[in-house]
Amino acid sequence: MRHRGATVAAVGFAALLVVVLRSDEVRGLLASLIRHALALPG
Repeated sequence: MRHRGATVAAVGFAALLVVVLRSDEVRGLLASLIRHALALPG
């Protein structure tokens, strides 16, 4: 029973992630964040 709930939650999260990542605006924002993170002196 507990595993079913976790599986449903994981599938729902994955579907949400796919929808979000298909958005050009969100993809551009993520790319910008990654570029800024890599540009920081480490």
